[in-house]
Amino acid sequence: MKRIFKPVTLIAIVIVLSSCASIVSSSSWPLTVKSTPVGANVQITNRNGISVFNGQTPATILLKSGSGFFASESYMLKLTLDGYAEKSIQVNCNLNGWYFGNIVFGGLIGLLIVDPATGAMYRLETRYIDETLTANTVTKKEPSLKIMDINEVPQDMRNHLVSLK
Repeated sequence: MKRIFKPVTLIAIVIVLSSCASIVSSSSWPLTVKSTPVGANVQITNRNGISVFNGQTPATILLKSGSGFFASESYMLKLTLDGYAEKSIQVNCNLNGWYFGNIVFGGLIGLLIVDPATGAMYRLETRYIDETLTANTVTKKEPSLKIMDINEVPQDMRNHLVSLK
């Protein structure tokens, strides 16, 4: 019985350890978003345009790094606040270094199946965003009517006046 148990245990350990990035790393990563001024609206959409988060700064969001089999995820982050210009920031996922641990540990299953399927072969490129929003300098003026005496009109503007007779 002991002779069978050792090989079976060894095979089980090799299979379990054959997905290096899935074991050592993660398939979801935290992204912290801060802004100056605080309280900006944050909208995060994935590569398919699906909203994955709506909230206000400061916020920490857990984002998936995979978008399918052998596909990394990418996100578009938009910061908006009344009186400030909108900011858009692209957040990508890159290849995770732990993915190559499958080569060392002999894990073809992890290299070709487990890590690509779980998304653990990728990691979030940016983990912290701190943006300063720019105040809008354009102020909208309401049209107004000002009645002036002819003597108040500057001399160079008088040539442009139209008589209403």
